[in-house]
Amino acid sequence: MLRTDSRRLTGPSLLLAVPGAILDIDTAGADAAAQDALTAAWEARVRAAMDALGWPAPALASRRFAGGLSLACSAPLDRLYTATEVNEWAFDGAPGATAEAPAPPLADALEALRAAEAREANPGLLVLADAARRLDLRLLADDAKVTVGEGRYGLTWPARELPAPSETPWNALADIPTALVTGSNGKTTTVRLLAAMARAAGRVTGHTSTDAIVVGTEVVDEGDWAGPGGARLLLRDARVELAVLETARGGILRRGLAVDRADVAVITNIAADHFGEFGIADLESLADVKWVVTRAVRDGGRIVLNADDPHLVARGRRRRGQVLWFSLDAANPVLSDPRSAGAGAVVAEDGALVLRDGTRRTVVERLDRIPITFGGGASHNVANAAAATAAAHALGLPLAAIAEALRQFGTAERDNPGRANLLELGGVRVLVDFAHNPHGMDALVRAARALPAARRLVVLGQAGDRDDDAIRGLARSAWALRPDRVLCKELEKYRRGRALGEVPGLLAAEFRALGLPEAAIGFAADELDATRQALRWAAAGDLLVLAIHANRPGVMTLLGRLRAAGWTPGQPVSDEA
Repeated sequence: MLRTDSRRLTGPSLLLAVPGAILDIDTAGADAAAQDALTAAWEARVRAAMDALGWPAPALASRRFAGGLSLACSAPLDRLYTATEVNEWAFDGAPGATAEAPAPPLADALEALRAAEAREANPGLLVLADAARRLDLRLLADDAKVTVGEGRYGLTWPARELPAPSETPWNALADIPTALVTGSNGKTTTVRLLAAMARAAGRVTGHTSTDAIVVGTEVVDEGDWAGPGGARLLLRDARVELAVLETARGGILRRGLAVDRADVAVITNIAADHFGEFGIADLESLADVKWVVTRAVRDGGRIVLNADDPHLVARGRRRRGQVLWFSLDAANPVLSDPRSAGAGAVVAEDGALVLRDGTRRTVVERLDRIPITFGGGASHNVANAAAATAAAHALGLPLAAIAEALRQFGTAERDNPGRANLLELGGVRVLVDFAHNPHGMDALVRAARALPAARRLVVLGQAGDRDDDAIRGLARSAWALRPDRVLCKELEKYRRGRALGEVPGLLAAEFRALGLPEAAIGFAADELDATRQALRWAAAGDLLVLAIHANRPGVMTLLGRLRAAGWTPGQPVSDEA
């Protein structure tokens, strides 16, 4: 058995509720008995090493999955790098472990471990963290900075220049309302819409997502900031009064949550994606990962869950009285089942979003007045709007502000770039979306079906880290639109070990098997090439469905320039339009 990864866990994670260290192990060829023996020996060795170092008794956890094993141990917040070395030493000396060199006896290993501890230890951090905990304040720590409180009520110091508790201005410090948003699809739209609701209520709101860090309407930094690093950057911004944090699966598995307490946690749905990474191979284990955000919800806080998702219903029933449900089905039995009794629900009912609170029914806004729902035809965005409404209600935002944001959000392209953006160019409709897995593509197809069109074209691609069947599954989902033409695009940035042309080839082969004529299948070198080809093919009355993942700014800029220039079908397609 061979260790494949060793890393710190800086917050609550799948295996631990506190910071620590984790190892991922390749167990190919090892039977259950061998894995049991290794795990037992690892546990004993971790305890012995931490006892010798004078650390608190650790919490230990392990997780077995097909072909692998994860081993995690808690550790003091200021010694997480040293904890990874303890973890590695404990594994390397366990029976059945394959190591580059034999692990030395503990007496010999202690000198190196104590030297690592001496370099890393920061007793002032532990003292400050304990004082903040007693005052019920969040503390954010990384290698360079430490923050107590958050946003406009937080203070940040260099990690090695921390004040003593007696010198800390505690009366000036406070946490800000915080919502965590996760799920397989719809996270970014829900985050952006919830942030818009808070802004409509007059709050200076910051949010993180896979696209950017944003304060108010200012983009602070572009890029994928849906992990702990993005959350810390946002929560240290002195302008922010309320935070909405997209919380991606990868960040939870790599590092854990950025915060150990939140006011609201939203889980939009559970759908197949990223299987095979970190030993997550099925919907149940993926649901376990997403469920980690609920560990952070404070007493009196709310968990917002999709009542149409069986994986979330099963888990939500364990948190009676704390759940705010949302559903596309007003008759969903979960909403009236005593076993799933919650704190209310937001449902799509009689063409409107309705807040149910006990016996009261309050219409928040009609669907035909919510632009992102396409009059109710984009059911995935009805669900996202319901989730954001429930979270906003849980945060105490006024219903008038929630309704105002629902009416305004999506009327400008900057509101939700790359998510269900519908544009018209010279009589051609173009629908741009981030759909990147079968569940997301199913939702995009439902929205596209609601739009009349003479012909339909789909641009499709996939990252190379999905298995062949997942890639073919994306094609099968897109086929439900019965496109007249398909362009299979290359995603050079996301080939991830696949040969050039391999993923587009898999997609094309699946479309052929489904019955699409060879002449209706094309290939594109990248997303801009695919967009240009689509526009050259298009005629007035057509619908172009562009699933864009790698170069959304470039594609949207091209489309915007063409529209501003009054482009019509048949005219040249140029980036300089």
